[in-house]
Amino acid sequence: MAFPNLAAPTARLLSLPTATEERAMYQLASLAASQVTGCSAACVTLWRDGEPVRLAASHPDASRLVQIQLDAGSGPMLDALAEREPVQCLDTLTETRWPQYAAAAVRLGVRCSVTLCAGQDDTVVLALLAARPRAIEADQMQLAELFAAYSAALVGAVSDYRDSRRTQAQLRDAAEGRALVDQAKGILMHALSCTADEALARIRDVSQRSNMRATEVAARVIDAHGGDLDKLSFQVQPRTRRKPS
Repeated sequence: MAFPNLAAPTARLLSLPTATEERAMYQLASLAASQVTGCSAACVTLWRDGEPVRLAASHPDASRLVQIQLDAGSGPMLDALAEREPVQCLDTLTETRWPQYAAAAVRLGVRCSVTLCAGQDDTVVLALLAARPRAIEADQMQLAELFAAYSAALVGAVSDYRDSRRTQAQLRDAAEGRALVDQAKGILMHALSCTADEALARIRDVSQRSNMRATEVAARVIDAHGGDLDKLSFQVQPRTRRKPS
């Protein structure tokens, strides 16, 4: 089959600096609903450690059908997760495998569906819903599978990007904190004629007695440079703890 030109719309999804899992999933659901012939709405559910953790849909009714399946403990989404194969419902009006799902789908105007999943640690389930029975034909399955695979890849990329940014921030904070402590140690060594180990021990002692982080004590040392550093432990006021409510 000839696939629609997805280059431009999918490229926009790769704006990782501003992407979130929720935004990426919503855009993918909307894109799938508009590009798969016969599809009226789509829903993307992210499963992590055996639990659904994110949900995005192009239409509210698609989200309702996910919750109905979770409440009932049965439905095409759960079968797709268990079998790791596409699950089709040709007509909800005559469907007998999932009574609760089928009845709710009919009430919401959903007459057929195709559900696919992709991914390993983080599994993305893509549900394509249609307002007419047998509206999503077999020649659309390859495109549907492509969207499912792309959904898993994009969500994984966004998650990896966020993790790397968080690690980068943590490393930067650690480096800045180390620089503060080293600067404070140098000031104390010079002012009190002590060794580096003794200066660090003094910072840690004030930190413990004042309920402050070592970096906070180091910042106070730097701010107090030129004052009476020998009496720093008395100058640093301990923070008051809030009483538990």
